[in-house]
Amino acid sequence: MKSYLWSRYKEAKRVTKELVPSIMSNMLNPDAIFSNNEMSLSDIEIYGFDYDYTLVFYSKHLHTLIFNAARDLLINEHRYPAEIRKYDYDPNFAIRGLHYDVHRLMLFSRGLSVVPDEEVIAMYDGSHVPLEQMSDFYGKSSQGNTMKQFMDIFSLPEMTLLSCVNEYFLKNNIDYEPVHLYKDVKDSIRDVHIKGIMYRAIEADIEKYICYAEQTRAVLAKLADHGKKMFLITNSPSSFVDKGMKFIVGKDWRDLFDVVIVQADKPNFFNDKRRPFRKVNERGVLLWDKIHKLQKGQIYKQGNLYEFLKLTGWRGSKVLYFGDHIYSDLADLTLKHGWRTGAIIPELRSEIKIMNTEKYIQTMTWLQTLTGLLEHMQVHRDPDSQTILEEWKKERKEMRHVKTPLRHRRDDGLPK
Repeated sequence: MKSYLWSRYKEAKRVTKELVPSIMSNMLNPDAIFSNNEMSLSDIEIYGFDYDYTLVFYSKHLHTLIFNAARDLLINEHRYPAEIRKYDYDPNFAIRGLHYDVHRLMLFSRGLSVVPDEEVIAMYDGSHVPLEQMSDFYGKSSQGNTMKQFMDIFSLPEMTLLSCVNEYFLKNNIDYEPVHLYKDVKDSIRDVHIKGIMYRAIEADIEKYICYAEQTRAVLAKLADHGKKMFLITNSPSSFVDKGMKFIVGKDWRDLFDVVIVQADKPNFFNDKRRPFRKVNERGVLLWDKIHKLQKGQIYKQGNLYEFLKLTGWRGSKVLYFGDHIYSDLADLTLKHGWRTGAIIPELRSEIKIMNTEKYIQTMTWLQTLTGLLEHMQVHRDPDSQTILEEWKKERKEMRHVKTPLRHRRDDGLPK
C-alpha cells in the first residue's frame, strides 16, 4: 500500500507540473474591471462618484500625515504619554476589513505582535464568531460586545495607531481602559478630518499628496459627450474638493457634473431623511434658501438621498454609482434603491499580481491537487497508510503558511 500511495503522489506531482504553464498562459489582468452581475452600459444614463479614493487617489505621504497628526492629538489633547511619539506609521501593518475587539485588544495582533491562530481559536471557542456577537456598522452589537470592522481606506492609520499605543501600554505594564483607548484614537483620527488638519496640509502641497491621473478627465469628458448625467457625493468639504478636482480634471470640472454634494455625512446621507440640502456660494458661505431644484454648476452641502431622488428623479438601475466603501457607499444603494454600484478596490490589483506569479500558481495548484489526493486516499486506514497521509497533511499545512508572506507585497495604489 505504501508504494501505491507514493506512486499516486508522484503522478499527482507530475500532472501538477504540466498544468502550471497552461494556467500561466491564462493569467488575470490586474487592471481589468470585474463584474459579479450582468449589466449593459448602454442602459446606464446617470453616473455617480464618491471623491476620495474614487475620483482622486493619494500618495504614500497621506496616511503618514494622518497617523502623525492623530498621534500628536492623543499626546497634546488626550494627555497620552509623549513616548508614543517614537512610533512611526507602518504602511504594511494592516489591511482593510479587519475586526478590532475593543475589550480584548485584538486586531490580528495584540499590540504589534501577531496572535497565534491557536490562541485566537481558544479565545473565541472556535474559528467561527456568531453574527450576534459581531458588531454592526457602528461597532456595537445587541449582545453588548464591541467589535469594530475597519472598512475605510482612511482607517489604515487608525488601526496602526491603536496597535502602537496598545503596544506601548502592554510593554510598560501600564493599566488602562481599552474602551477609552479605542474612543480616544477614534476621536483623534476623526479630528484630523473635522478640524481640517488633513485638508489644509493637502491643499498646501497638493502635488505631494494627490496622485495626478490624466485619464480621469478623459473618462468624465467622454461620459459627458455621450449625454450621460453625472453627480458627485462626498464627505469632504467644498474648497478641498474644488482644489483637488481643479488639479486632476481642470478649472472647468464643475461643467462636467450635473450635481455636486459636499460634506454629505455618509452613511447618514443614505438613511437620514431629516436633513435638507443647503447651497454653498463661491466663498464657501452656506445660504438659507429652500432648495427646489439641484442646479448644474452649484455646490450643495448635507441633504439626504431621499430628497436627492425626489429632486432629480434618478432612480433604479439606470444609475451607476462608484465608491470605495462597500457599506457606506454601496450596499444600501443597491439593496434599498436598486442602483447599480461599482466598488473601487485598489488592493485587488496587488492581489492579482501576486496570483499571477509562478510561485503562487505552483503553490496553489499543488495545494489543491494534494487536498484532492488526501480526500481520495483517506479510505486507507491501515497504520502505514495513515503515517503517509499525516506526512501529506503536514506538507499541506506548511504550504498554507508559505502563502502568507506573498500577500505582504504591496503594489495596490494605496499609500506605502
